[in-house]
Amino acid sequence: MSQSDQSACEVLFYQLDRQPLEQVLPSLVEKTLERGWRAVIQSGSQQRLEALDTMLWTFRDDSFVPHGTKSDGHGEHQPVYLTTDDDNPNGAGVRFLVEGADTSQFEGYVRVVYLFDGRDKDAVAQAREAWRQVKEIGCTATYWQQGESGGWQKKA
Repeated sequence: MSQSDQSACEVLFYQLDRQPLEQVLPSLVEKTLERGWRAVIQSGSQQRLEALDTMLWTFRDDSFVPHGTKSDGHGEHQPVYLTTDDDNPNGAGVRFLVEGADTSQFEGYVRVVYLFDGRDKDAVAQAREAWRQVKEIGCTATYWQQGESGGWQKKA
């Protein structure tokens, strides 16, 4: 894959300091769907993937995020697909990487979004390494951190 193919991708890094993943991820995925994009959520472990699967159905009393996993089948029809692999059966334009998930595949995505726990030294170190790699291949990268009020502030 050439550098120019990958540089069209925008990579966003979200450092979670004030709210856990379970509060941040659903709203980001909802915004993705509102834009007409499909999404893939890649988790670093099967156990965490199963917890996210349940959470996306129940995170609010009046709403849910429509999604599926490999075990549900019909991945190509899912607006949001949950996985632990680099697969993209639904042709998603946005890939969310959570709980230590990583990718070297940026081609074909409008956005790749890293969400990491800012209080976890290993997660921060992994995000820094991912940032370095993303910049090295020429993708546009931005770094977001939660402010005192819980809103997102662009830091880099």
